[in-house]
Amino acid sequence: MPTLNWIGKDKVINHHQQVPYHLLRHKYGFSQDTGETNTPTGSGNMIIHGDNLVALKSLLPIYEGRIKCIYIDPPYNTGNEGWVYNDNVNDPRILKWLGEVVGKEGEDFSRHDKWLCMMYPRLVLLKKLLADDGAIFISIDDNEQANLKLICDEIFGANRFKTDIVWQKRYTRSNNTVDFTTVVEHILVYSKNEFVVNLLPRTEEADKRYTNPDNDPRGPWKGKSFLNPAKPEQRANLCYTIENPNTLEKIVNPKTNAWRVQKSTYEELKRDNRLYWGKDGKSKIPIIKMFLSEARGLTPINFWDHEYAGNTDNGTSDLQEVIGEKVFENPKPVRLIQRVLEHCTNPQNNDIILDSFAGSGTTAHAILSKNKEDNGNRKFILVEMGDYANTITAERVKRVINGYGSESKPVLGTGGSFDFYELGEPLYDTNGNLNEKVGEDAIRNYVYYTETRQQLTRQRTEEERYLMDVYADTAYYFYYEPNEFTTLRRETLDIVKQKAEQYIIYADVCLLDDDFKKRNNIIFKKIPRDIKHF
Repeated sequence: MPTLNWIGKDKVINHHQQVPYHLLRHKYGFSQDTGETNTPTGSGNMIIHGDNLVALKSLLPIYEGRIKCIYIDPPYNTGNEGWVYNDNVNDPRILKWLGEVVGKEGEDFSRHDKWLCMMYPRLVLLKKLLADDGAIFISIDDNEQANLKLICDEIFGANRFKTDIVWQKRYTRSNNTVDFTTVVEHILVYSKNEFVVNLLPRTEEADKRYTNPDNDPRGPWKGKSFLNPAKPEQRANLCYTIENPNTLEKIVNPKTNAWRVQKSTYEELKRDNRLYWGKDGKSKIPIIKMFLSEARGLTPINFWDHEYAGNTDNGTSDLQEVIGEKVFENPKPVRLIQRVLEHCTNPQNNDIILDSFAGSGTTAHAILSKNKEDNGNRKFILVEMGDYANTITAERVKRVINGYGSESKPVLGTGGSFDFYELGEPLYDTNGNLNEKVGEDAIRNYVYYTETRQQLTRQRTEEERYLMDVYADTAYYFYYEPNEFTTLRRETLDIVKQKAEQYIIYADVCLLDDDFKKRNNIIFKKIPRDIKHF
């Protein structure tokens, strides 16, 4: 498989493991009923303000493998836009990050090198968050489409590439260019493992293709050729003699083709009167009847025209109608994201949709509107690092929930609620020690997740204050006190009250000899040295 190399790649392919784990700090909750409150809503809808690389890492303990649909609209890297990773902007944050992660090599970066260094670790974390039956949709234009395809093949696997959707973002020619007018963009689609795209509702136009030339009582049908594209020598099991029941003529395979189905299936089709031999009944090759009554939805296509999925003008007007002024260049239209939702989410499954380049909040707008339309219960997680995360992104979502527009043209609210978060304290301080400011519960949750990849749900009790939980016949203990060293020895083993086949015990010091630990199936891990970084 072809791979892509660029300056700094060797520094970023595993960089997600070095990204410090931060807690999320709840700032406020918002609902249509109560407005803004200090109390979490518990809705499952989140808007996070902060660097999306750090935010994605902070989501892992709860959301790894749970996100059904990811849609991202990352910077297109044209060299003109003012995004913080652009080499024309020289934002101090990206310069500092490049210096720390990549080192001196970063001085020779091209714009494309920087963009790839920015995208790679984020895509790795997004893959971790994606559910086994989930899919990621990535908007991009021609500037980085080829590079994005290669790194996604590397991260997700080339066999997980589903399609490249071509979206008609514009339907008129531009008079302000001396080159080609660009009227389309791309949406690359990848799956985590097995992903089955939703079929679309049938249309009147599609149903008109079914007719009933032989007045079959089962109703309208359309024909499917009995011929297989394969040659007879390629599919020997599809080579046999059939008979026209009207003329009793024996027909062997055409020399250029095999039949479409095996002989046993042919016999079933014949018994069920599903073979049509033409108006006069004398055809030498039958047609297989496919009945409208048995037809399923329509298979999606990978060309989305502007009438189907909206265009950039629609995106601008969508946002202006909510906010009241033009505050963003070329936001995606709500209809485009709704098409994504129709392809890969189920309204009644509590599917979680993640957008880690949230921008103006179009994804949340689309989800709330779609839920209102089909009585769905989809959830959203948005991440935006811009200073406008609260004043534009969250403000748009508030207005969509409550309703917006003028007295003459009001738009009713969708209802709903969300919680707004900032990035909080890191788990480790600058010396590599546990940051006790985050609280012991947060540390325990993190340690248990790194061991089991499970969320810690067991409530802590005074009797078993050091037990985190039991998973796969292993009891996990975190023998930790903020103000003193903990020593694991025979006299302190009374902390272990849970029976299990194996014990993993974290403490500051262990005085148990190796034979004793082996006989009692105890594995000691030192705090904080042996706490994994994920």
